[in-house]
Amino acid sequence: MQAVHISYNLELKHPFSITGFTRTSTPLLLLKLTYENTDGYGEASMVPYLGENYNSAEAFLDQVDWARFTFPFNFEEIVTYLDSISAGNPAIKAAIDIALNDINGKIRQKPCFEIYQADAAKMPVTSYTIGMDKPEIIKEKVAGAKDFKVLKIKLGSANDKELINTIRSVSDLPLYVDANQGWTERKMAIDLIYWLHDQGVLLIEQPMDKKKHRG
Repeated sequence: MQAVHISYNLELKHPFSITGFTRTSTPLLLLKLTYENTDGYGEASMVPYLGENYNSAEAFLDQVDWARFTFPFNFEEIVTYLDSISAGNPAIKAAIDIALNDINGKIRQKPCFEIYQADAAKMPVTSYTIGMDKPEIIKEKVAGAKDFKVLKIKLGSANDKELINTIRSVSDLPLYVDANQGWTERKMAIDLIYWLHDQGVLLIEQPMDKKKHRG
């Protein structure tokens, strides 16, 4: 097994804002693994506030014994081995896993959903994520998501209803909501959840601080 990688900074078209954090770019690492004559590709997206970066990803890759990975791949054993190197580093571990699954599918000449015996008709659709922004920018982002069937909306500010109303003025697509632990009062959160249900929201992710509100 041979491994090469390149690191680059993905510049975003718009600043991407969630509760308490805004970024204009995302550091990425593109990994290529080669097994015999087959190449597989994986990508590590290292959102800064989660603690991974180019240096940590490259330091992890330097510790991997690529000779351990032979076809047919034992993915359970591989995950255990990668976790033995470090308990963290989920992004670069994901890049390795994706690249190996890419190789596995190419050697077997089957898509991953067939290999894992998943029903393609029941696969969840991919959502388009829209960060918090001004109404005119929100409308522009919604227009750019015309090929998607579900929108995922970042909430967690005093303008949550305004943001949803802005989206509803230009789109009737089903919505997912991610508040990134931005709601601080339980009653307010419950009332907002009922309101969001009426606006066509199908699910809500991380509504409140996971450390303060359990059970």
